[in-house]
Amino acid sequence: MKIQELIHPLEELAPGYLQEAYDNSGLLVGDLKRNIEKAIITLDVTEKVLEEANDKKAGLIIAHHPLIFKGIKGLTGKNAVERMVETAIKNDIAIYAIHTNLDNVDTGVNAILCKKLGIKDTRILDPKKDLLRKLVVFCPVDDATKVREAMFDAGAGHIGDYDSCSYNITGEGSFRGSSNTNPYVGEKEKLHFEKEIRIETIYPVYHENKIIRAMIDAHPYEEVAYDIYPLGNEFGKTGAGMIGFLKEPEPAESFLNKVKDITKTGCIRYSGDINRMVTKVAVCGGAGSFLIGKAKQAEADIFLTGDIKYHDFFESEEKMVIADIGHYESEQFTKELIHSVLIQKFPTFAVLISETNTNAVNYL
Repeated sequence: MKIQELIHPLEELAPGYLQEAYDNSGLLVGDLKRNIEKAIITLDVTEKVLEEANDKKAGLIIAHHPLIFKGIKGLTGKNAVERMVETAIKNDIAIYAIHTNLDNVDTGVNAILCKKLGIKDTRILDPKKDLLRKLVVFCPVDDATKVREAMFDAGAGHIGDYDSCSYNITGEGSFRGSSNTNPYVGEKEKLHFEKEIRIETIYPVYHENKIIRAMIDAHPYEEVAYDIYPLGNEFGKTGAGMIGFLKEPEPAESFLNKVKDITKTGCIRYSGDINRMVTKVAVCGGAGSFLIGKAKQAEADIFLTGDIKYHDFFESEEKMVIADIGHYESEQFTKELIHSVLIQKFPTFAVLISETNTNAVNYL
């Protein structure tokens, strides 16, 4: 299978457009058109992971964290990143990263963490804005269904848990084609009036090209009249962190002990009242201290994340518990998520979860 075929379901799940500006997700080493027989999934790319991939003859490493974050100005082996890039190239091992784009979707890193911890009725904690647009297109009445369904199939018309959403108005359009035209209705060089449907639908910007192509392909006119409007609405399907509810309230200490058991973390650092009852839980896989304010604003009883600095713990102000469960520990289930997506799409292809523990943090 070609690499681009294998990673297509991941690009559909978490489009590269959704990665943060500082990130470097995507194919980092290798050729998208190269054929591979096996892939291996890891949280981090390390020299041991590369060795494992080589031993198992895996032509692709799919990682959550990018191997290359900053520009490389040489390949002299002076540091681990340069050595690993050299090793990957020499052994024909491609490297693909799916990082903050997978953090930022409601079926990604935080969704599987919530599932593992028994957190229900979840939503994005800090939804992104400026990701939605409205498409308005005008077409003959008899062709409206075909055009509308083409846009829906390409990714338009989703609002929350509803799909196929549109608004339709019947009106009358006018046009006159020059002698160089071949009009679908009317005659050349004659003013024509046609009963048309104005179709309005909403879509995320990262599907725009696909939706426009589908709309134009389905439309009968030579020149398709359409408008695109930017929207300021929040897009609840994308953003940072996640918040939801436990099935039953329980003391924070009891809940954190369950978290410790499920994530197998060696230590949980926390601030706040360990005896408070917990119902509403906010999470952010990885380093999520930037969301402490959002978790408080959402009236979470507890906020779970990793990489919390000493002074960040004071931000709880006794209004909630802040708990650092570890960066690796909060993201470890990402490997399982990626594996499940690929196996569901390609059940007979060899997609393996790496046996190498890449957690750089140890506990005494």
